[in-house]
Amino acid sequence: MNQTRVFLIFAWLMVATLLWMEWGKEQAAPAPTVASAAAVPGSTVPSVAVPATASGVPAVPAAMSAAVPGATVASTATPAVTVTTDVLRATLDGGELRQADLLGYPSTADAGSAPVRLLASDPANYFVAQSGWVSNAGAAPSHESGFVLEGSQREFTLAPGAASVVVPFVWTGANGVSIRRSYTFNRGDYAVQVRDEVVNAGSAPWQGFVYRQLSRVPRALVKSGPMSAEQYSFQGAAWYSAADKYEKRQFDDFVDDGTLDKPATGGWIAMLQHHFFAAWIPAANDATTFSLATPAGTGGTQYLIREVGPGVSVAPGATASTQARLWVGPKLVKQIDAQNVPGLDRAVDFSTWSVMATIANGLFWVLERLHGLLGNWGWAIVGLVVILKILMFPLSAAQYKSMAKMRKFQPRLAQLKERYGDDKQKFQQAMMELYKKEKINPVGGCFPLLLQMPVFLALYWMLSESVELRHAPWIGWITDLTARDPFFVLPLINVAVMWATQKLTPAVGMDPMQAKMMQLMPIVFGVMFAFMPAGLVLYWITNGGLGLLQQWWMTRRYAEAPAPAKA
Repeated sequence: MNQTRVFLIFAWLMVATLLWMEWGKEQAAPAPTVASAAAVPGSTVPSVAVPATASGVPAVPAAMSAAVPGATVASTATPAVTVTTDVLRATLDGGELRQADLLGYPSTADAGSAPVRLLASDPANYFVAQSGWVSNAGAAPSHESGFVLEGSQREFTLAPGAASVVVPFVWTGANGVSIRRSYTFNRGDYAVQVRDEVVNAGSAPWQGFVYRQLSRVPRALVKSGPMSAEQYSFQGAAWYSAADKYEKRQFDDFVDDGTLDKPATGGWIAMLQHHFFAAWIPAANDATTFSLATPAGTGGTQYLIREVGPGVSVAPGATASTQARLWVGPKLVKQIDAQNVPGLDRAVDFSTWSVMATIANGLFWVLERLHGLLGNWGWAIVGLVVILKILMFPLSAAQYKSMAKMRKFQPRLAQLKERYGDDKQKFQQAMMELYKKEKINPVGGCFPLLLQMPVFLALYWMLSESVELRHAPWIGWITDLTARDPFFVLPLINVAVMWATQKLTPAVGMDPMQAKMMQLMPIVFGVMFAFMPAGLVLYWITNGGLGLLQQWWMTRRYAEAPAPAKA
């Protein structure tokens, strides 16, 4: 295998991978659908019955299943309140968080852009987090109605110097049972603490089951070109259980892949999208059951993931409590890790393939520390390339040394080709004998080149999914490393680097067809990279530029003069 064939294989693998990604997007991703007002009415959407829980978890009584409505817009009987912290501005009532703006993340890179609205109750962008109760011992508050704000305050703001702000609600039943619910918003935190305390002041025991759910319509994807990262990022539901670990399902597969009725202890459920997500995180020891649904009457445009449990039994005069965290925010690796929730880091969906995800996580770990030293994500990418080149130096040195020696013996190889004419078998045998005699390893350059493929793909996913790099500038015209170069400067530089590398690469045994393909390869890659994230092109240029310098040096050192042709 010579360098030309290795390079062509590498190019073919890249093109095949990108074609597979495009095919996967067309086959699996839901069509961008804007729900009509009929699909998500302003007041309510038809209910979805709570599924029976699996064995080992207290079952939701069948008679009460219909008491838990599906995805709805909260009842106007409970006025909403607004909460503003340093990172969130949320609108909620006792049973539903219906709107959430991420104050530190503008929608676009334009100055004065409105913040990203992750949760919203309007039909076109419907995405809400809801929670309520069911009981076989009488009435219970649902996410639609029941909870009432304690006090008359309608706006809550995190005071300067305060660590948190608490919003209290209460439900009081006719049987003497009351449930006090508090939402706690902490400074600098996207995880909202939701605590329910059940107080039984009646004369009979009370048993109830809390449920928590996320409901949404698929968002219309923003296409900034044929290689737009948002088109390939995962959009759908995800969950984690101790038994089966991380699992996910795209919206189109909610029905085709069957129902979900998964018992779990702890874990989490989430709705993921590019750069952001919302997730319910029950307590680590809570017994719950996860389920998925597409509410009837919504035309298949609305999707829901729910967890039911834990169940509580409260004797007369006793109290019981349950709490969960509701994450509403960006896929920030540090803050997600700080939650100490098993598997929550997989919400940063670097890749479907666990190997790629592991490589991407490792690359991000290094990149994040370089950013801490350099203060710029673009220069951190350059530093990452330098580290990778140093680690791979022994392999790449062997590669370039082999190429330099092959270049030195090109006149001898040309003579062999002329001698054997169209007899390719004899030419290959004679060429291998020459390699053996001169101690040239013809496959010395294969492994370092092919090793870059998984690193390249993992880096593509990492740069595309890392919200830390969203709208992050490098220098001059590169104001967003996760978007394409607006003026195509980096892709043109990449074409020049590839062309110069091609001129230094020995064309051993190349037929005319291969020669034409090699001449077109810089242009093909230039067009392909024109639509990729600027950070990825920066990585490729830096890698190619350092490789070009190393190859030039090795060529000077080991191929000072061509080997004379022998008669």
